[in-house]
Amino acid sequence: MPGRAPSGLELVVDPLRQEASLWRRYRFEDDLRCRETLFNRYFNLARAVAARLFRQRMTTRLDRGDFDQFACEGLLHALDRYDPLRGVPFTAYARRRIAGNVADGIATMSEIDAQLSYRHRIEQERLRSMPLEGNDALAALSDLAVGLALGLMLEGTGLIDRGEADTRPSAYDSLAWRESQAILASEVGALPENEQVVVRQHYDHGLPFVQIAQLMGLSRGRVSQLHHAALNRLRKRLRARG
Repeated sequence: MPGRAPSGLELVVDPLRQEASLWRRYRFEDDLRCRETLFNRYFNLARAVAARLFRQRMTTRLDRGDFDQFACEGLLHALDRYDPLRGVPFTAYARRRIAGNVADGIATMSEIDAQLSYRHRIEQERLRSMPLEGNDALAALSDLAVGLALGLMLEGTGLIDRGEADTRPSAYDSLAWRESQAILASEVGALPENEQVVVRQHYDHGLPFVQIAQLMGLSRGRVSQLHHAALNRLRKRLRARG
């Protein structure tokens, strides 16, 4: 009916009103949970910019993961500097920030960093977050192997639904593997909130700990601790399931 005031439900589901509410709560009420929600919402934008620049790259010494990392860093900068009151769409504002950060990252990346692949850096970071504990070296190594195996399985769980992932099993995925991933994803949902954020961003978005620390407003060391605690908790819960 013309002139009818929108209901409370319509206010909640309207995407523009929902986004405005997220920006208000983040920028003016310092709600960091909204920051992660906004980051997740625009993550695909950062990946798209990274993909375009990767195709245009003038050097072969950087891999796609490096471009994605620079793009995510640019998105974080854009979230922190954007002023919703200026009336500029965030997408337009963020594209320039993301592209600029990728260009800056490529220009300043050292030869040593260039030779050390993104994947290797991520794996080393995970390894360092799971120190060998106790006097029994073999038991400690066994725990470490389990932690690394959990990390490998988490990468395929699709913990964040971005509306584009194909969850159908491939020819290389066994039914048992897919079922185990589903159980693991369910257990991640039962983790404490901070641990969930670390696991989601690290394994689903591939963010290194330093960027997760920026996203959460924590130190890199604290993020490493949360990652270690989350994998320990998951290992115990999976063992309890039998």
